[in-house]
Amino acid sequence: MRSALDLIRTSRLFLLSRMGFVALVLLCALTGLVLGDGKPKTCSDIREFYNSKGFNLNGVPQSEISGEHLRVCAQGYTCCTSGMEENLLNLSRREFESQVKESGRSLQAKLNGQFKSFDDYFLELLNRSEASLQTSFQSGFGFLFSQMSKVFQDLYSDLRRYFRGSNVNLEEALNEFWARLLDRLFKALNPQYIIGEEYLECVAKQSEKLKPFGETPRELKTKITRTVIAARTFAQGLVISGEAVRKVSQVSLSTECVRAVMKQTYCPHCSGVTFAKPCSNYCRNVMKGCLANQADLDTEWRNLADAMLEVVDKLSRPYSVDSVVLSLPKRIAEAILYMQDNQDTFITKVFISCGTPAPGSNIQEQIKRGRNTAEEVSSTPGAQLERLLSDVSRMLRDMMQYWVHLPRKLCVDRESGPGESDRCWNGMSVGRYLPEVMGDGLASQINNPEVEIDITKPDMAVRKQIMQLKIMINRLKYAVNGNDVDFQDTSDDISGSGSGMCLDDQCSRGPRLMSPNTDKPNVYAYPPENKKVVNGRSSQNLPCISFYLLSLVTVLLRR
Repeated sequence: MRSALDLIRTSRLFLLSRMGFVALVLLCALTGLVLGDGKPKTCSDIREFYNSKGFNLNGVPQSEISGEHLRVCAQGYTCCTSGMEENLLNLSRREFESQVKESGRSLQAKLNGQFKSFDDYFLELLNRSEASLQTSFQSGFGFLFSQMSKVFQDLYSDLRRYFRGSNVNLEEALNEFWARLLDRLFKALNPQYIIGEEYLECVAKQSEKLKPFGETPRELKTKITRTVIAARTFAQGLVISGEAVRKVSQVSLSTECVRAVMKQTYCPHCSGVTFAKPCSNYCRNVMKGCLANQADLDTEWRNLADAMLEVVDKLSRPYSVDSVVLSLPKRIAEAILYMQDNQDTFITKVFISCGTPAPGSNIQEQIKRGRNTAEEVSSTPGAQLERLLSDVSRMLRDMMQYWVHLPRKLCVDRESGPGESDRCWNGMSVGRYLPEVMGDGLASQINNPEVEIDITKPDMAVRKQIMQLKIMINRLKYAVNGNDVDFQDTSDDISGSGSGMCLDDQCSRGPRLMSPNTDKPNVYAYPPENKKVVNGRSSQNLPCISFYLLSLVTVLLRR
């Protein structure tokens, strides 16, 4: 009786298992009909897109083909031939390089615009100052001005040449100005004597202790040197910044970078998911890997902006650049009047030390004391200068994070929206992107899952610009204190600080830090790319095979 019941129970279980198996087989068959109806997918979308990029449609398939020929995109069924992939790879390079250059041109245009504004403003200040001197001295000193006009012209010429970058020693130029002015004045104030070059040399030696112009030469030299050095160095900083942006934005892309950009941008089209934009973090990792060398400018770029802001502060206080330049006529007139007021004492002491010069044959009437008719200038910056310095300060603060913000900026128009994290392109398929976002700079890319980079081989063009920025920063720091120092360009010596940067011969002494694929974190947003031929839609029936095997095992266990 018990055996009969067991037999009946076993038979029922067997029948149920067979019914379940038949149901699973039917389900798999229906799934295959829905997902893999055997009808190739049309390539009309990719053909239209490919043609819009300016490519010929000859050879472009009408429907999907097997993708074992692809070198960058996933090797599933595809609408891209190897020739199409190559064309899109080259297009990726051109478009990305163009985007980087365009972003650089925009910043360079701002820097060049600020340079031109400041350059024009300062030169206009010198022109206004010189015009004011000529007008006021002609009315205030009359004949005496005609004796000194060439000295004044040469002073302003030297100031212009120095500001425009000529090899002029500013302190020597100012000392020469006062020495020549003393020569002309001493001869003009003593027309009854024959005064030769040797006698004037003696007068010049006495002037060091007698101070015929009072304290004005010393005070004016301090103000002029600080102001003009700061102005020139600031203008140079704007030029060097613009050149750095231009040169770094032209750095060529690596092969690995171009492949990553292609995979991000055009592989979705080849895979038939043209609607999917790159996942946000995926785009960031591609951009950070491609622009790793450029991001290494960040530290010195920030330091340069900070140093230039310090100089901006010096251009507005304790005495503004416009007040110093425009007050030159009044301060020079004060010095000349000081000498006229004290000429008897000065001449007597000179005669004692140098002897009385021989009398001349022409006795001229003594020159009358002049008048200081130069305009009084406020020490506070004018409205135009304030507006100019305010604009350039705002630009300097805005550009501080340019290099580390560039990857994010280039991703703005590429990446998916915040609510599409599950429906974005992750490099292989539509789905969530799991790897974390890398840091900034070359050294931080050692485990970048998207762009393979040898962090021991920095781009030499970028390294040279980093050295140029360091040199400019030092010049600016000295300029803040009124010192003009020309540093040697040591850009050939490119060893030293940086984000994991070293020369080949230096790196060869220790372990090289190129990150092989095995060192990358085993976190995937998708399965590792299969380099073998994928059997198209038949792979979609793999879950049904698993169900079949599972059902068979169940039946056997129950028996």
